[in-house]
Amino acid sequence: MRVFLKVLGWAAAVPLLLWSFGALYHDAAPAAAWGFLAAVVAAMVMLRRTGRTWLVAVAGFFCVLVWWLLLSPSHDRVWTAEYARLPWAEIRGNEVTIHEVRNFDYPDGGGTVERWETRVINLEDIEGLDVAVNYWGSPWIAHPIVIFRFKDAPPLAFSIETRRQEGEYYSALAGFYRQYELIVLAADERDLIGVRTNHRAGEEVYLYATTATPVQARSRLMDYLRTLNGIRDKARWYNAVTTNCTTAIRGMHQGRLPPFDWRLLINGKGDEMLYERGLLRSDGLTFAELKARALINAAAGEAYHAGSFSEAIRRERPGFTASAGGE
Repeated sequence: MRVFLKVLGWAAAVPLLLWSFGALYHDAAPAAAWGFLAAVVAAMVMLRRTGRTWLVAVAGFFCVLVWWLLLSPSHDRVWTAEYARLPWAEIRGNEVTIHEVRNFDYPDGGGTVERWETRVINLEDIEGLDVAVNYWGSPWIAHPIVIFRFKDAPPLAFSIETRRQEGEYYSALAGFYRQYELIVLAADERDLIGVRTNHRAGEEVYLYATTATPVQARSRLMDYLRTLNGIRDKARWYNAVTTNCTTAIRGMHQGRLPPFDWRLLINGKGDEMLYERGLLRSDGLTFAELKARALINAAAGEAYHAGSFSEAIRRERPGFTASAGGE
């Protein structure tokens, strides 16, 4: 029993020690992480005869955890241009004014033309909700973009991302710690999709029409608007598990949350999950057939400078009507 408890103690202590090291390494400084590890090892050596050295790792973890939980996110940093402004919304009945809508342009020769806009929409004009899924390497990891279509206005897209500072790059490992603030971008879909299909190399985007009714789409849009204003009022941390680009969408829902699914974490399979739940318009196609026809890179590339981007990326796609483009 004594041996069993010792093994159990170390089985718990080692992951806690590794997490503590990572938290200090990413959220404080590498020197602090190595200093912490050296102090824990030294204490273990001093207490090795007690048979409870694993308690040192546990105690160290709780000390780091208290410090880590006290870290506060901030809006006051030097942000990269694409995250420089926080969108927010004014809601007056059915009329919604959304400020700081990103509508950047990405010329073929390189560079970025920055443009921020104010858009006014009517909630009664919502026609539907679409989902674009972006891959940049592994088929297991993806990034969703939620798009709302309107009768007489261009589509409005939302993307949940890490708000990165100048010179800062995304790290999947750092995403498990308090390294990045959270941002919900409100943008023109030509920006959010075009930067991935036209400006970045090796990325693919798949576009799906959902089965959401206008009433359901309106409810989802209100979730986004509340989140925009909430983040503007108080900065939030991004987390690669609990508050990432997919789990944060689930967390926005008012009332009962949608059922959890492992594909919310391994989100490259998120479109398959939506298909199985009957949330994608498939026109009777299998998922494999639907996904093959949902790839829009070629259409987005051809239409990027043509002035009919939204219509072109939906033309002849399963689940979309001829008028689904919103332009």
